[in-house]
Amino acid sequence: MGIGHKPLETLTYTAEPSRNKHLIVFLRGLGGAWGCLWEPYKCFETEGFVEAVRKRRLAFDMVAPNIHFGYYKDRTLEERLTEDVIKPAKAIGYEKIWLVGASMGGLGSILYIRKHPEYIDGVLLLGPYLGGRSIVAEISKAGGVREWDPGFYEGEMDWQRLLWDWLKQYGANPAGRIPIYLGIGADDLYYDAQKVLADSFPQDRVIIIAGKHRLSTFKRIWDIFLDKYGMSL
Repeated sequence: MGIGHKPLETLTYTAEPSRNKHLIVFLRGLGGAWGCLWEPYKCFETEGFVEAVRKRRLAFDMVAPNIHFGYYKDRTLEERLTEDVIKPAKAIGYEKIWLVGASMGGLGSILYIRKHPEYIDGVLLLGPYLGGRSIVAEISKAGGVREWDPGFYEGEMDWQRLLWDWLKQYGANPAGRIPIYLGIGADDLYYDAQKVLADSFPQDRVIIIAGKHRLSTFKRIWDIFLDKYGMSL
């Protein structure tokens, strides 16, 4: 996966002859696990995510930065996304910015809005990776996110507990905060963790369909999401 270079390598999908008013930022998955082994940040175009927005004539341009695992490993994801994508987009006048994160990109979307809610207007998580089995089992044993006590943890050194603690706080009071939508396949590799999260969310923000942890599943969720919410984003 390499190291996190700067600036980010980014693909841009802009309306012609002039820009749209709003922007979607696609955050890629790790790679082969979600069905896109080669150059995963390009798969939003090749698998029809970009065309789905254009076909519905939604007022969004789109970008796909190549945020690979290196940016998570060296903890530069938030900095590079802010400096190389979000701030430049704000500077040229985009009014709303949405994050659409698939698999690892779903995790990245949560990590980003935890630190920078001021820049983002909405998030869609597609089959997000939410940590290992042990913490999910701990939360489930407690009766779900609302009942779970995160206990003491050493800040970002324990990123999984930090993540779920933030999600617990979000689920307790989602009103007035950035809207987060969750789309998952019922046969997803990480379904247990995703279902724990879904149970803490307003149910009108959750889409569950048949499907595995694959791009084809995420694309069907994307179409459902755009048909249901696209005109109101």
